[in-house]
Amino acid sequence: MATVEEGAALLTAEEFAKRADSGMVEELARGRIVMSPPPGFDHGVVCNTVGRLLGTFVADRDLGRVLNNDSGVITERRPDSVRGPDVSYYSYARVPRSGRPTGYAAALPELVFEVLSPSDRWNRVVAKAAEYVEAGVSIVVLLDPRERKAHVFEADRAPVALGPDDVLRLESVLPGFEAVVGDLFG
Repeated sequence: MATVEEGAALLTAEEFAKRADSGMVEELARGRIVMSPPPGFDHGVVCNTVGRLLGTFVADRDLGRVLNNDSGVITERRPDSVRGPDVSYYSYARVPRSGRPTGYAAALPELVFEVLSPSDRWNRVVAKAAEYVEAGVSIVVLLDPRERKAHVFEADRAPVALGPDDVLRLESVLPGFEAVVGDLFG
């Protein structure tokens, strides 16, 4: 990942949202733009699979909305950070059915999935998971396509690693949701 030049002024979430599209995958980390190359084909397959499974579960129960495609989430202010989770879930309790924001939502999602890309560094991805949890996201799931594992992060709990034959349950956010970890990779 590359950041903009260090001497540049820090951006706010609102300034970041108004920037022209650079064609790169971008996030705002403590006021600075962080860029990474667009993820590859396998990354898209995994994101689509997770979004489809989660989206069907949520829609069938009319619980809220599932977003993908790096929809921005403000995780910090002063300096601002805007992250783009691969898949996220917002209940209607956090973002009411009638309150569909046009920009970044004021509320945080309850659930975030991040799919590791070949260019990702483990320490940075874990730090990003911690950032989501510290901001108020209830559960963060890191999916590692190479290892076919899920790493689950929740506040006040030790991270849990699940193998391809283990079952992922999200009881504190989506009671009844279950998926075999290996099935998440399409």
